[in-house]
Parts: sequence; structure tokens; C-alpha cells
Amino acid sequence: MAEQDQGERTSGAPLTDEQRTDRLREIVDEHGWPTYDLVGQEGEDAAWLIAQHSDLDPDFQAEALELLRAAVADGQASPGNLAYLEDRVRAGRGEPQLYGTQTGCTRKGTPAQPEIEDPEGLDERREAAGLPPYERYLRTMTRVCGQG
Repeated sequence: MAEQDQGERTSGAPLTDEQRTDRLREIVDEHGWPTYDLVGQEGEDAAWLIAQHSDLDPDFQAEALELLRAAVADGQASPGNLAYLEDRVRAGRGEPQLYGTQTGCTRKGTPAQPEIEDPEGLDERREAAGLPPYERYLRTMTRVCGQG
């Protein structure tokens, strides 16, 4: 499902996020969050990616966040995926991010840095989630934004 998500995302198909969200909702309703034990790491990553792109259904996205939190606490999902979804939900609500993962690009080709809650603890939170230090992430995003 992850490869399909990315392939269709670049093709401009308008309803695919909604369709994948509906399918993930069915899976979650029947089985709970797709954990490592249930679907393996690749399957859990795919479920996260779909939830991450479920912006048209913020209620489901928030539900997925709660389920993912529990799965991470049980060692059954990626802390990095949780960090990205946490920030995605917060960004959708207009709240400061915890991990600084939802960074867009400005028209000048530079990263648009989001508001961060407790910036002093940012790199500690990122490390705990298995993410690189924020400055390194910004350097990567600077390269990405400069290509656009």
C-alpha cells in the first residue's frame, strides 16, 4: 500500500488518500493498529503513511495517533512514525509541533520552520524518536527545498 500511495500521489489522482483512509479505518476497526506482530515493520510503516496523509479526515488521523502511541509504548510501532504523525496532527490543529517534522518550503527555496513547543527539548525528543538532530534535518530540507 505504501508504494501505491507514493505512486498515485505523484500521478495526481484526487481520491486516493480518501480511499486509502477508508480502507485503513476498516482495518483498524477490525484489528486495531497494524502492529509489527500483526503486519511487520513494512506494514506498520504503510499504515502510518496512510494515516499521515489522512488530512481530509482529521478525526481519524487523531484516532490513528492515539492507537499509534499505544503501539509505540508496547514496542509494536516506530517512534519516528509517531513523531511525524504527532506533528502532522498538531500542525492541522494550528498547534506548535513537538519534533519539527512538518516543514514545508518557502517560495525562496528555504525550509519554512514551524513553531516548536519547548524548543530547548527538541533534539532530546527527536533522539528518543530515532530522528536526527533538528539542524541536520534543516540542512536536508534546505537541499530538498532548493531543488523545487
